[in-house]
Amino acid sequence: MARQQIKRVITDVPQQSEFSMPQIIPIRDLKNTAKISEQCRAADAPIFVTKNGYGDMVLSDMEGAAVEAALAPHGIPAHVARQIRRVVLRQGALPAWLPTVGAKRLEVVRPLIRIPRLQLVEKSVAARDDFTKYLFRAEGAEGCFEAVRIPLLHRPGDEKYVVCISSQVGCALGCVFCATGRLGFVRNLATWEMVDQVVQVGADSPHPVSGVVFMGMGEPLLNYEAVIRAARIMAEPCGLAIAGKAITISTAGIAPAIRRMAEERLPFRLVVSLTSADPAQRQELMPVTRRYPLPELLEALRFYHDRLRRRVTLAWIMLAGVNVDEPHARALGAWVAGLPVKIDLLDVNDPTGSYRPPDEAERHAFRDALRQHVPAPVARRYSGGDEIQAACGMLAGGR
Repeated sequence: MARQQIKRVITDVPQQSEFSMPQIIPIRDLKNTAKISEQCRAADAPIFVTKNGYGDMVLSDMEGAAVEAALAPHGIPAHVARQIRRVVLRQGALPAWLPTVGAKRLEVVRPLIRIPRLQLVEKSVAARDDFTKYLFRAEGAEGCFEAVRIPLLHRPGDEKYVVCISSQVGCALGCVFCATGRLGFVRNLATWEMVDQVVQVGADSPHPVSGVVFMGMGEPLLNYEAVIRAARIMAEPCGLAIAGKAITISTAGIAPAIRRMAEERLPFRLVVSLTSADPAQRQELMPVTRRYPLPELLEALRFYHDRLRRRVTLAWIMLAGVNVDEPHARALGAWVAGLPVKIDLLDVNDPTGSYRPPDEAERHAFRDALRQHVPAPVARRYSGGDEIQAACGMLAGGR
């Protein structure tokens, strides 16, 4: 019996792949490698081994330079390492043969790597707006977590998706209007778990994934190293090749990590969930304010803008009768004075009924007040998928 049995052949390669479509060839085990290679070479097409598990190197957990450095002592040139990594990452499968990589090199790499995959527990599709929620778990790890596929289908011929991914199971911050916050913290996700959310959602989609938002379960900046590494892997040409500016990292206001993002000059967009510029009220709604008060958060945002010269986006969760009146608009204007910002308005989604979104009259009055007191662009952001508990603030790991 060969060390590894090939379970299936991947039959769908993304358009961005440089390779031809694989051929479906009956495969029993790796003893057939020579015959397989001969058949596939004639078709100029790769085949894939979908279960590995020998080595400790997880390519979806490593940036490109680290993969190159790890494979170099084994005689794998950098350009070959990039090719192998790109295919493994996008397909979740190990090449048994590739047109541009010799079989000997693939056999060298094979025992060095393993390819963990998330298990899809459940998929839900919203009938009203086509938002799609995926419930995942990782074998041997605690807890389930969710990703949401957001459709951008308004331009015929340019249909695409953005994937909202989780960075933690649960969340320690306890924002009172957020279902994830009510779960408490369970664990941080590994880099590969975040990358594989995007890979699996993309494989299940009829249109390409053009962007990623770290706005699912958890506080991304409390899992800083793994999140930033995941974002870099997504942006690398030998990764998922998603533009850095199309990757957004959201935070409830972890001030030191915001400063670190600026110091490292990361290309990713930053969104800060603010919701109130009143210190006492924000502390009640978002307890993270006790650890990072509004003055410290503002100082970090000014540093971020001064270092990167980028406008900061502030997300404002609208709570009827709570934070959508003129005094709150005036307080926000005073708080951001001199700081270039953009305001994104989102309706609260609270299935418990403790908080409700404003009606149209209250919403329009608040927007008018913002235009008067805050010299910044204001946009209302649609948060879809509420019928399947996929809207902002509703992710709860299937509970």
